Amino acid sequence: MAQTPPTVLQASAETLLCPNILVVDDEPRIREACSLILQTMGFEVQAAADGAEGLKLIEDHHFDILLLDLVMPNMSGFELLSRVRDIDPDTVVIVITGYATLEHSIEAMKKGAFDFIPKPFTPDQLKAVVTKSLRYTHALQDIATNKSRMRVMVNKLHDGVLITDMEKRVVLANPSFKKMIGARDGSLIGNKIGDKFPNKLLLETIESALSTPASESGEHEINTELIVNSGNGEPDKILSLHCSPYRGRSEQNLGTITLLHDITAAKQIEQMKSDFVSMVSHEIRSPINSVLMQLSVIMDGLAGEVTDKQQEILERASGKIKNLDKLVTDLLDLSRIESGLISYEYEDVDLTALLQDQVSFHSPRADAKKIAIELQLESTLPVITAVPRHMEEIFTNLLTNAIKYSPENTTITVQAKADNSQVYIQIKDSGYGIPAEDIDHIFDRFYRVKDQQTRTIHGTGLGLAIVKSIVDSLNGKISVESSYGRGTAFSIMLPCNDTYSK
Repeated sequence: MAQTPPTVLQASAETLLCPNILVVDDEPRIREACSLILQTMGFEVQAAADGAEGLKLIEDHHFDILLLDLVMPNMSGFELLSRVRDIDPDTVVIVITGYATLEHSIEAMKKGAFDFIPKPFTPDQLKAVVTKSLRYTHALQDIATNKSRMRVMVNKLHDGVLITDMEKRVVLANPSFKKMIGARDGSLIGNKIGDKFPNKLLLETIESALSTPASESGEHEINTELIVNSGNGEPDKILSLHCSPYRGRSEQNLGTITLLHDITAAKQIEQMKSDFVSMVSHEIRSPINSVLMQLSVIMDGLAGEVTDKQQEILERASGKIKNLDKLVTDLLDLSRIESGLISYEYEDVDLTALLQDQVSFHSPRADAKKIAIELQLESTLPVITAVPRHMEEIFTNLLTNAIKYSPENTTITVQAKADNSQVYIQIKDSGYGIPAEDIDHIFDRFYRVKDQQTRTIHGTGLGLAIVKSIVDSLNGKISVESSYGRGTAFSIMLPCNDTYSK
């Protein structure tokens, strides 16, 4: 074996921590030679003349490295090697053998030896194999340190972390998770999560993640909300729950990782916001409706004769108040949709019938401006799961905008088609179009495009924001293409029933 210059080995050894080394060999000259060489490298060395003596030292002290002869009287090196694995599995074993056959080496490796050195060996060979084992030892220490750091980080997280195996037994549960579920009876580790926290939704979510086929491509994550009874008369906790399977190198499922995030305060704020908007809307609507009724009485001449000029002024005032009423309604709708706190009644929606009804409903207003609405549908459109009122609101807003922002003698086209998983709907007009600088803002609240052609058109600037909120709530997408002066096309993609989950 080629010898490495001692200066290189010494430089490498100096960069490593000083380990404790035990030499177990029945030959005194081997023990003495190994001790002398390793002590010159600055290491702590002890020696034992046989396996029994070495075993006693190992039981009393930790050794980083064990230099072990395989053939000794009373207790063989193979027997001691097996005992070391049980007593101190972190000890790195280097076998010293005069029987340097492949079979002996393989057997020693199977029993946990790291490396072997054949007799006779030179000092440099011994230094080289010890230095190699030290690098391995420090790599293990680094891994253990990183695991310890990771555990500290996980334990410091404010979010709850739960890791379970394939039997739904707890592998890891940080303090935040225990606090969130109210676990006060000791450790969860090793117990089935259902025995310690029999929450049906959590168990079903973990079961669903575990049953995810290992062959399924992409990241599979289940998101839901978990309600936990806080006890002691305190309000229930609302927790955001995210659960994913975790897999080994061969992509087989090994268990699940569950994250809990306390969203109780956020939900309470959203509820307060929703309640506030509802209250304000109600308080504003009442006087608005009263004013509209009074104006209607005056405009109808029931309070006395009204001149043409007065009629014009009253109609203008009535229009402004109706716009205000529309603004209040839109604000209330937007708040309810975005809050996620109101109960939606999802139903199977027949898109063909819905689009036909919408076109029929808006046609009289389009006819008044000499605008044609063409409906182009595939023969069969799939059913989608949604709130019917919300679907009507989407197309009412888009068709109303198309009619308002299109000049006379133009055409609005409503197209719908589908593939195996999605429905595509487009509403295209030949109207005024949207300037390029405004495209990125049209879904913003209260944003309205104003130019010479549209400045007289009234609106709240909330219609498209409502449309986008509804589409987002259905896991869909909406996009817009427009050419200024030539028209605008809104395209909506919605998932069919088999890809949409409420």
